[in-house]
Amino acid sequence: MKSKTSAQSLTINTEVVLPNDTNHVGNLFGGKLMQWVDITAAIAAQRHCGRVVVTASINHVSFENPIKQNSVVTLEAKVSRAFTSSMEVYVEVWFENPVTGEKTKCNEAILTFVAIDQNGAPLPVPQLIPETDLEKKRFDGALRRRQLSLILAGRLKPEEATELKALFVKD
Repeated sequence: MKSKTSAQSLTINTEVVLPNDTNHVGNLFGGKLMQWVDITAAIAAQRHCGRVVVTASINHVSFENPIKQNSVVTLEAKVSRAFTSSMEVYVEVWFENPVTGEKTKCNEAILTFVAIDQNGAPLPVPQLIPETDLEKKRFDGALRRRQLSLILAGRLKPEEATELKALFVKD
């Protein structure tokens, strides 16, 4: 299976915030944004592996700035690391003022997807080759994030989390 780059999975989705997408104070519903994040990230994961994927976990979400009605929202997703059958996808969310054109980063999210066959069994995915400094930073951090997620899910013992342990215990 041939390795791929993050750039090959790049997925950009643009939405406009309509009245039905907002809460009582005119801000985009967090759940609506999460729907857009999940769809955009799933497409990036699917582009990476060429398989059907399912969301395994939402590892991190930050809501830094509210997104107002009529804003144009752009989501950019890329695979940040691939493991055996799972992939971490990093999503950045920007909103644009339609009058001034000014863009502001407002959210980011990290999700994990698993490639599956027609019976729902996990399938192997191509390895990822990070190219830019940012991609390398995200790639390196992905193993620590994965280990933390597995510990929290009860699927990895803390003493087995070698990457996390290295942050706290010096030899």
